[in-house]
Amino acid sequence: MVIGAAAVLAVAGCSSKSTSNSAGGGSGTGLSIKSLVQIDSQGKAVTQTGTAQAADPAGDGKAKCAPTTAIAMAGALTGANSALGINIVDGVKLAVQQHNKANPDCQVQLKPFDTEGDPQKASQVIPTVISDQSVTALIGPAFSGETKATGQIISDAGLPALTSSATNASLTKNGWKTFFRGLANDDLQGPSVAHYLTGAGGFKKICVVQDDSDYGVGLAKSVIAALGSSADESCAAQVKTGDKDFSATVSKLSAAKPDAIFYSGYYAEAAPLVEQLHSAGVSATFVSDDGTNDPQFVKQAGDSSKGALLSCPCGPAPDSFATAYKALNNQEPGVYSVEAYDLTTIVLKAIDAGKVTRPEVLDYVRNYDGQGLARHYKWDSTGELSNALIWMYQVK
Repeated sequence: MVIGAAAVLAVAGCSSKSTSNSAGGGSGTGLSIKSLVQIDSQGKAVTQTGTAQAADPAGDGKAKCAPTTAIAMAGALTGANSALGINIVDGVKLAVQQHNKANPDCQVQLKPFDTEGDPQKASQVIPTVISDQSVTALIGPAFSGETKATGQIISDAGLPALTSSATNASLTKNGWKTFFRGLANDDLQGPSVAHYLTGAGGFKKICVVQDDSDYGVGLAKSVIAALGSSADESCAAQVKTGDKDFSATVSKLSAAKPDAIFYSGYYAEAAPLVEQLHSAGVSATFVSDDGTNDPQFVKQAGDSSKGALLSCPCGPAPDSFATAYKALNNQEPGVYSVEAYDLTTIVLKAIDAGKVTRPEVLDYVRNYDGQGLARHYKWDSTGELSNALIWMYQVK
């Protein structure tokens, strides 16, 4: 079953006015990713929280701090999925810029670290972050695999680590003391998306394809469990990160004739996969996750991406944020940009309150309770948000 934007909006009970999560053309097609509806764990539409009371990184302009005070960001700034890391660091950059412009006596430094999104590389980079005592907090790590590989040493070092993007549910089950997730995890995303697809979407037969990353495997497991009998085991497939030829998988999916295909992974593989599905005449609706929810997916897949449904625990960018972000970074905000901005704002508020050591920032974040642009931020003892929801988007 292929459903158009109007049908999705109508059945979800959402306004037809959509907001760009991340604008990006697809080989001159003019396609972009538009938000459709915010959903709960049962796939039901939920009204978006207002952003009028969102914390402002500028503060009152009276902050004072040492010129060496810094915030670090760690994630993929180069490599196949670098757009996701760049979205994050650019969100951090905007918050720091707005803060520093308003607070001449507290010029916080931003120190970005490139992990290439690779756990092994991150294991080499993170010790450098930890050893830099000017770094009061880390925005990151960005991906689940690199977070899994470095979370314990970050925790042992007492460095507050606020991730705007690592969604693997197991990360908060390791006993880490300094990890805070700024969005919903995959154990919430999976059921929310699954129930949305079988409810509002009306899909009866869904094939689930997953990559071999910690993120892709974990999310696929969650989606399959919630789909129940709607997940057709006979057409389930696995691919490897870095793959570009999906002919065997495409043949399997084509023969199955599903209503929808859910891909659990990142845009670097999702783009060629959806292109090859389109070329093979597969008409099933392509559905994917926050790892795919980026303008690069649209750019690389072109017309083949049209109509794709994309989930994300990330919220769409408010207009004022998008304007400021584009003015600074010369591109539209993307997936995780708003969350990165919000989390950086929280750290900046700690610094402005005189909390400049790692233990002080950690205590501030642990007890934080406030509204951001994307959502309300308050964490439980494991570093999970007390309340988090999922958004559905569509390429159109």
